[in-house]
Amino acid sequence: MAIKGSTATKTAKSLFLTFTVLLSLSFFIFFFFFTSPVTEPTNSLPQTSFLSSQNSIKVYVANLPRSLNYGLLQQYWDSNHPDSRITSDPDHQISTTHFSKPTRYPPYPENPLIKQYSAEYWIMGDLETPQGMRTASFAKRVFDVNEADVVFVPFFATLSAEMELGSGSGAFKKKAGNGDYLRQKKVLDFVRNTDAWKRSGGRDHVFVLTDPVAMWHFREEIAPAVLLVVDFGGWYRLDTKSSGGISSDTIRHTQVSLLKDVIVPYTHLLPRLQLSENQKRHTLLYFKGAKHRHRGGLVREKLWDLLVNEPGVIMEEGFPNATGREQSIKGMRSSEFCLHPAGDTPTSCRLFDAIQSLCIPLIVSDNVELPFEGMVDYSTFSVFVAVSDALRPNWLVSHLRSISEKLKNEFRQTMAKVQPVFVYDNGHPDGIGPIPPDGAVNHIWRKVHQKLPAIKEAIVRGKRKPANTSIPLRCHCT
Repeated sequence: MAIKGSTATKTAKSLFLTFTVLLSLSFFIFFFFFTSPVTEPTNSLPQTSFLSSQNSIKVYVANLPRSLNYGLLQQYWDSNHPDSRITSDPDHQISTTHFSKPTRYPPYPENPLIKQYSAEYWIMGDLETPQGMRTASFAKRVFDVNEADVVFVPFFATLSAEMELGSGSGAFKKKAGNGDYLRQKKVLDFVRNTDAWKRSGGRDHVFVLTDPVAMWHFREEIAPAVLLVVDFGGWYRLDTKSSGGISSDTIRHTQVSLLKDVIVPYTHLLPRLQLSENQKRHTLLYFKGAKHRHRGGLVREKLWDLLVNEPGVIMEEGFPNATGREQSIKGMRSSEFCLHPAGDTPTSCRLFDAIQSLCIPLIVSDNVELPFEGMVDYSTFSVFVAVSDALRPNWLVSHLRSISEKLKNEFRQTMAKVQPVFVYDNGHPDGIGPIPPDGAVNHIWRKVHQKLPAIKEAIVRGKRKPANTSIPLRCHCT
């Protein structure tokens, strides 16, 4: 019996020891897995690489001839012909404004008809800046097209179009005798012969087309690409085939879409007003611009007639020359609201002048598309009114007067915060240098980055298309 008891005791001790070891091991495993950093599988990207890929977009710059960007800009400054559309051209008034010798990065025109579209200059300037100075840029320039997310086409399309329009030749929509047409053709011939274009059908190529008439002659050819535009108004087309050809007033999108394209700001022409500089505003509503417009802008003429004699409302017809600019600065800085009706297209530069002037935008444009939506909430600093309401007699002024001082102050405080978002200028006269991280150029590239999944899907879908079949340009997805 003593032997049996001793054996039982040993067995019990052995079981207890085994249990203790297993329990300790369990605690160790639990502690290791639930308190130690999780190790990524060996085939995963390192966390730092993942984060960097999410905080930048890889951009390859197509190797276009310099004559289509900075060389074209030099050609503009070398010209002695003033812009035929304006009585006083600030770029060609006196010979001292011309450059005596070529410079690598000439400044962009001060002519307000052209300057308002200067996005192409500042985007290109960022990409041309040496990489060591581009630490704040969301776009990472790569020099191997196979590493790129998108291919940037460095054509100053707006400058090209405006030079032709300003020449007064009347050849803009023609091919013969049209320098802009020849430049557009040169761009298309170049990019369509590259392997990058053939591989993607141009869907991952980025064109800056801020002027509503830029690339006028080759819009169908570049339709698949990512287009940086100020709005979609210049891209509408009348559908004359509807209703058996009887009706020609049905408007549809043919080449532009919020799925692939990016709405970008005009370049503001008025200086920024800091919130600390804001003074009491004595005018209720201010507008300065052309009364007569076309297409959707016909509402402007009707609004003018309704508002021109209203107390507290200033409606001035004028142009942003030197005198008009000073009038606009004074008018916008002394007014509570700045009217933003549709023009020939749904938007105009004055919206961004109003923001820089802390003048609350009153937007009367039913088809307006605005830059950086999803990043910027315009309803926190702007008043939106349907055209049908705005054209009701006495309604608009009464509506504005009903808005409290508290809300107007909140609008201006929010506006002051978003002012930098709509600024292109990086403080360098030639555009080469570090850009502000919260400025317009970075917001544009962030918006393009959001399009990458749709771009990649479109490229894959395009590959399955049988030869000799076309991809419809129609798009009803905005």
